[in-house]
Amino acid sequence: MLANMQKTTIKTEPQGRLHSLDMRILLEELVLDGYISRSDGKRILITSKAKNLPTIHPLVAIIDQRPPDLRQAGRTLALEDLLIWLADKTGMSYERIDPLKLDVTALTNVISYAYASRRKILPLRVAKDMVVIATSDPFSMEWQDELTQLLRKDIVRVLASPLEIQRYTDEFYTLASSLKKATRKGEPGGAQLIQNLEQLVELGRMGKLDAEDRHVVHIVDWLLQYAFEQRASDIHLEPRREQGDVRFRIDGVLHRVYQVPLNVMNAIVGRIKILGRMDIAEKRRPLDGRLKTKTPNGQEIELRLSTAPTALGEKMVMRIFDPEVLRRDHYQLGLSEQELELWQSLVTQPHGIVLVTGPTGSGKTTTLYSTLRQLASPEINVCTVEDPIEMVEPLFNQMQVQSTIDLNFAAGVRSLLRQDPDIIMIGEIRDLETADMAVQAALTGHLVLSTLHTNDAPSAITRMLEIGIPAYLINATVLGIVAQRLVRTLCPKCKTSQQVDQASWKSLTRPWNVPLPQDTYEKKGCLDCRNTGFLGRIGLYEMLKVTAELRQLVNADTDVAAIREQGIKQGMQPLRISGARKVASGMTTMSEVMRVVPRTSEGSDPL
Repeated sequence: MLANMQKTTIKTEPQGRLHSLDMRILLEELVLDGYISRSDGKRILITSKAKNLPTIHPLVAIIDQRPPDLRQAGRTLALEDLLIWLADKTGMSYERIDPLKLDVTALTNVISYAYASRRKILPLRVAKDMVVIATSDPFSMEWQDELTQLLRKDIVRVLASPLEIQRYTDEFYTLASSLKKATRKGEPGGAQLIQNLEQLVELGRMGKLDAEDRHVVHIVDWLLQYAFEQRASDIHLEPRREQGDVRFRIDGVLHRVYQVPLNVMNAIVGRIKILGRMDIAEKRRPLDGRLKTKTPNGQEIELRLSTAPTALGEKMVMRIFDPEVLRRDHYQLGLSEQELELWQSLVTQPHGIVLVTGPTGSGKTTTLYSTLRQLASPEINVCTVEDPIEMVEPLFNQMQVQSTIDLNFAAGVRSLLRQDPDIIMIGEIRDLETADMAVQAALTGHLVLSTLHTNDAPSAITRMLEIGIPAYLINATVLGIVAQRLVRTLCPKCKTSQQVDQASWKSLTRPWNVPLPQDTYEKKGCLDCRNTGFLGRIGLYEMLKVTAELRQLVNADTDVAAIREQGIKQGMQPLRISGARKVASGMTTMSEVMRVVPRTSEGSDPL
């Protein structure tokens, strides 16, 4: 017994001795392989015998004791460490279960829930002549022969976490059951449950649902929960000719995660429209709504809902707003010290206009909200007019555009001017009326922050001229312009260092003389980043301060190239150079920067 082993030596049989998931044998092998100390092994064995919990997986029981990892000082062993170790010992492949890559309908049709629960296995992939099945016990093999004969397919076993197998077995089979019921009934369900606009929808209750009419409720809860877990920024529900697609946008890239029958898709959209207080009967025109809910860990999340009629049915997009983004400092957003100093000098002016430009999804709203939250104080009255309100923040006074009652951006700003504001944030300058009101607000002593859709910072000035704002008013009010993009950041756990490709570096930084870094990093892919090589995003910024020299160039016939040239002379760094500095610091890759900020023709190149 491990508890009776001598302190000086540990004697075990060769590795072939590991023939079962016996706690004593596992601990002996872990001691022999240098994962845990002999004293910790004794302690864990004694504790596990005292608790007498035979239903707990031995590796989970070991991890619950939080033994120190002898290979890394100050770190305790993780379950994944032991699973990789066990897989190597038994010659199996270890696989972390990724719910986004599983076809739930197909895998739940392979075996029954009762059989999967009894054997503690879970199908992961189904092919024409093969089924990949996850198990947490490499020595339990009797079910393999049974399924081979029953399915008439080869069975490939992989090792997976017992906690993941148990969780996803319950959730997937419950979801499959709900889908079957929804397919039969095809009704939205749950209409009577939401009566209050401020009521929160509790998610994450994955137990089996008793009420027959709650099947769609369960599907929606499951869908939102997984979107939160996978860090999705948007959920797309898209009708197709024969079925509906569910896609998540993760780190700016769309992933198809599920397919459901069309009538179930309609029921899901109907349920979400009910939660968002939208007209479920109106499917001919676009609708907007919002939903506030809680994740299983209690964090409040806001979702902006938008529907659009398509040739194949009603499509819905849900944009997820994490309130934590409001608490990020500017360094987390990607601003360098020099950029932060310039940005602070712009947003702390008593009056004037500061514009943030970029395409949809480039992080403009996050930048503005984070800045406003830092500026807001008991002495400052921050007012916003938005379409729609992206995130509700108690520190702001937020107004939403209502086109049905002629409350547009211009009317909203006009009313806010009578509310004694210090700072006004306009969601977007779209037309002359809104731009004119922004100028009037700046001229009357208010700081105005707003967004504009242009490719770079210098183009914002010509855009204002095109809208119809006279050059002298632009010179009198605009303080500065910031263009931004978002690039994916490399996963810190798997990124690999490599020698710099000088030709690619010169192409990226031409004609700027940016020092060549000693090495750069490239993506590799691991379990944490779902084999994409990227984890999260960070901003690239191009900041143009409107100086006296630049104002001399702003007239009715302004040349954007001249403005760009003057901006560069006074220190403006183009987006691509901001990206190059992120590459040099090991945050992202050259190919990612080139993807987000592509070089166009020589005449329109932002450099």
